[in-house]
Amino acid sequence: MKTKQKKLKMNSNTQPLDGIKGLIKHWKSESVSGFLVFLLAMPLSLGIAKASLFPPLYGILTAIVGGLVVSIFMGSKLSIKGPAAGLIVIVSSCVSAIGEGESGWKMTCGIIAVAALLQIVFGALKWGSLADYFPGTAIHGMLAAIGIIIMSKQINLLFGVDPISLKGLEPIALLKHIPNSIQHENTQLMEIGLTCLGLMFILNGLPFKILKTVPAPLVVLIVSVPLGILLHIKTQGAIHNYALVQIGSITDIFNSGWFQADFSGIYKFPSIAVQYIILFSLIGSIESLLTAKAMDRLDPYKRKTNFNSDLWAVGIGNFICGCIGALPMISEVARSSANIAYGAKTRWSNVFHGLFLLLAICFAKPIIEWIPNVALSAMLIYVGFKLAHPKSFIHIWKNGKLQFLVFCITIIVTLFTDLLVGVSSGIACEFLINWSKGLSLLNTFKCNIAKITESDIVKIKIQSPLTFSNVHVLKNTLNACSNVTTIEMVSTSWMDETAQHYISDWIQEQPESRQLIQY
Repeated sequence: MKTKQKKLKMNSNTQPLDGIKGLIKHWKSESVSGFLVFLLAMPLSLGIAKASLFPPLYGILTAIVGGLVVSIFMGSKLSIKGPAAGLIVIVSSCVSAIGEGESGWKMTCGIIAVAALLQIVFGALKWGSLADYFPGTAIHGMLAAIGIIIMSKQINLLFGVDPISLKGLEPIALLKHIPNSIQHENTQLMEIGLTCLGLMFILNGLPFKILKTVPAPLVVLIVSVPLGILLHIKTQGAIHNYALVQIGSITDIFNSGWFQADFSGIYKFPSIAVQYIILFSLIGSIESLLTAKAMDRLDPYKRKTNFNSDLWAVGIGNFICGCIGALPMISEVARSSANIAYGAKTRWSNVFHGLFLLLAICFAKPIIEWIPNVALSAMLIYVGFKLAHPKSFIHIWKNGKLQFLVFCITIIVTLFTDLLVGVSSGIACEFLINWSKGLSLLNTFKCNIAKITESDIVKIKIQSPLTFSNVHVLKNTLNACSNVTTIEMVSTSWMDETAQHYISDWIQEQPESRQLIQY
């Protein structure tokens, strides 16, 4: 019995092979997980592209680039790169600000390409710890605001109204417009949309694990396409051209040329261009890094992402996407976590998911174009609900009233202005709170840390407040000394939520040998 237990422990610590050897050994598990992620990625990529005011085909192209190109040299083993709901607000706002239609799409692509160069620079400068400089509560507020905006844009479409009637409306105006959309609903499309939305909530709420192995978006497609045929939304001609997905053909790309980016928007609209270059490079990088960190916790083999390499790889992918007219990509959390749940072991699952997407747009176009757009709206509403889930509000409230204030300010300012101003307001609020609690200007970006060695035990003593703006000092100290077992907080020191999360994660890496002591 002892021999078996020892053997099992050794096997659990064995790292899966990478590269070609990994493909040869694990191709079966990687192809299966890649196929299941493909079933999840295809409808979401279409929906994200449409919501971002991009041609639907170019959302799938982003996922293909993320799978077939970026996955080969990314710093993470199991994250899935592709278009993300978290960037819908930035992309669609950029297109609208520059000028909707083909010109707005192509000029936005030029801005995406330039922002991607900044991401490459971030990676080259080893700024993979970029996400550590942003307070967790403000990030949660940003994601919740994005979720609310996504829902505000899609709920009206769920009732089958013409998207043109909603053009130019801001999130608050879109929410006020819901009663009007209900009054002027298209019965056939609304029936399909509400059915799909109900399925998304029911299937994701089921407690049976075996049913959750089938992606809910796939079930929605299986139901919505026959419903569309049954209700004659195409053959009767009663429904307008916005009823069904139109992805175009892959041959159209070859005929029109692969290079789609228009860089003229940068000098025609310099203030707008600078704003969105900052948003694409910073928010895209932060979201991608946060997802990679989350996937490290889920990786059964406890491998660590090289965040600098991952950031550099995402930048390369975004530059390619910007040039060919596709959406920007990040490490996407839903598809990445599903990839791990489906049994992926290596980066090859990402490659297979990209390959299946390529085959789909080459050979399954007629089937894809039977998908009702309201089905995609239903999926995005659920994604938005997850980002702004009531549990997020409850969790932040439990962290304290001041943190809840930061959370709400970030959401409200984002809804009434834009993402950059909203996140900046949340960060500013965090600074004000920390200063009011006794954080000195001298210690805003630095922290007094002492390293104490006693026999074989190394302790870190923190002698000043530890916050989101100076936690990098502790991180650098821990990275430079791998045998630290104890972090001590003296009576004059305290931690904000971001610092607490960092120390908690550090302890969880080796819970049997690491501890936090607070006097």
